[in-house]
Amino acid sequence: MLQMERITSRKNGYIAYLRRLASEGALRRERGETVLDGEKLLGEALSSGCEVTSVLSDEARPPERLPEGAKLYCAPAELVGYASPVKNSPGPVFSVRMPAIAAPSGPENALVLENMQDPGNVGTLIRTANALGIGAVILAGGCADRTSPRAVRASMGAAFRQYVRECSVEDLPDVMRGLGLTLYGAALSASARDLRTVDFTRAAVAIGNEGHGLSAEILDMCAGTVIIPMKPGSESLNAAAAGAVAMWEMARRTL
Repeated sequence: MLQMERITSRKNGYIAYLRRLASEGALRRERGETVLDGEKLLGEALSSGCEVTSVLSDEARPPERLPEGAKLYCAPAELVGYASPVKNSPGPVFSVRMPAIAAPSGPENALVLENMQDPGNVGTLIRTANALGIGAVILAGGCADRTSPRAVRASMGAAFRQYVRECSVEDLPDVMRGLGLTLYGAALSASARDLRTVDFTRAAVAIGNEGHGLSAEILDMCAGTVIIPMKPGSESLNAAAAGAVAMWEMARRTL
């Protein structure tokens, strides 16, 4: 059996590091890793070929899978919960390097998110994009950190497999040209077309900020705007739901 170092204090340096990794995006970017919790996500990370750098488990309940090469620790359940990025932690807590995923060559489609603030929405849309075979997810402007524990957890492991690129709003036209895709914007406007009538061959759809939608700057870049038809009296959909519907419409001809 692999040897595990036992930890008993909240002041332990490794415990402090895990808590900083959960809360500090700058540290995650510097180290190229994030911190997660649970057997399922640990299994997803290992199955996706990610490098798990450390594991902290409940001393009374060792994990089913212990990655070779990782630093292994155990602690009382209360201390594992203290180190975890989630409440009511099932454990184990682990750190993992986020993989560098190669850009697709000539993707059929992409989803663009502008200034999306909720990491749960960002992670959910990465998960949906991966499930529907969307070629790329582009995070434009000030989106939530895709490496945050909440975003990666919401992706349910898809963050280890889906190509995601970050760019400024100003650079988005160059990114679209590089991918060879036509950009459409989802917007509540009188001129927007029912998205069911649009030919989304080699296209991308942009979804805006949860509270304000797409900026005028991105709308000006779009070849047109699209709208999801809804019953009268329905103002709008949650950003993650709108993105899911748009991706389904882009992907349904190829699924």
